[in-house]
Amino acid sequence: MVESSCMKIAVIAPPWAPVPPQLYGGIELIVDKLARGFQARGHDVLLYTTGDSTSDVPMAWALRHSEGNRIGAAVPELRHVMHAYEAVAGFDIVHDHTVMGPVYAARYPDLKVVTTIHGPFNEELTDIYQRVARRVPIIAISHVQRRHVPQIPIARVIHHGLDASEFPVGSGDGGYLLFLGRMAPEKGPHRAIEAAQKAGIPLLMAAKMREPAEFDYFDTQVRPHLNAETRYLGEVPHEEKLQLLGGALALLNPIRWAEPFGLVMIEALACGTPVLTFPEGAAPEIIEDGGTGYLCHDVAEMAEAIGRIDRLDRATCREAVEGYFSIDRMVAEHLALFDDLLGR
Repeated sequence: MVESSCMKIAVIAPPWAPVPPQLYGGIELIVDKLARGFQARGHDVLLYTTGDSTSDVPMAWALRHSEGNRIGAAVPELRHVMHAYEAVAGFDIVHDHTVMGPVYAARYPDLKVVTTIHGPFNEELTDIYQRVARRVPIIAISHVQRRHVPQIPIARVIHHGLDASEFPVGSGDGGYLLFLGRMAPEKGPHRAIEAAQKAGIPLLMAAKMREPAEFDYFDTQVRPHLNAETRYLGEVPHEEKLQLLGGALALLNPIRWAEPFGLVMIEALACGTPVLTFPEGAAPEIIEDGGTGYLCHDVAEMAEAIGRIDRLDRATCREAVEGYFSIDRMVAEHLALFDDLLGR
């Protein structure tokens, strides 16, 4: 593939977690991979983030610490965005991952800005992005995310990717199933518990639980079912997450929402761990039924599929990330879009 000529690329991260994340933070993980990938291909990169970030690219910030305890609040995001656009005004292209940034970018009409939508197009976000899409090209992270908003022009669908070399392949010798994600009903930890207990296999759960709704859900739907075979480990750091993924027989991902992507699924595949999930959101774009996992329609079907995990080849799971879901493909597709937007 012919590399594009050198560009000055500014990447604006959200202010809610450091880049890369120390704990939960799929957006921040992808932002880090992109920024480092752009730089590795010879481009001049600036990552605008928070002061507790540790990415290996040049960085700038106004907020000394990430604002995870105020996630979604207008004031810290607006302050972050205002300083960011002052810092990146001279760049060829700005890849903005915030919500407020593409709106604020109207103050800089000569600046080429593109944004990635990491969340679902709910009513509020659809209302916002309908108003900015003609001025700020939008990247969707899955085809299902795009299909939900036919009225909004999408510049490109670019699936996430990972560097497989950063994920050690595990043998699945831990003898347990794993749930990894947020402590939320749409993510389905209570369904993972039911499926694992029906199958008679131990379940470990490592999940973000910081917000009041997450604590309430845990207390009512998860805590009553915990025992020696079904354990909640808390929110774990990246290295421990890799160990858990590598040792797991499979990742259980019983989602009941239109998840735009689901990074945890390709993290599992990178470790050679098959994924059992429901065919909702982008899951059918990621998991090959009978190849890298099973697409199950309900808890009973997932419990039955657990008994067929040994038919799945862990090497095939790994190959999916070394192939299509690679960071090289993800970075190359972004750079090709940037070239198009700049008329190169």
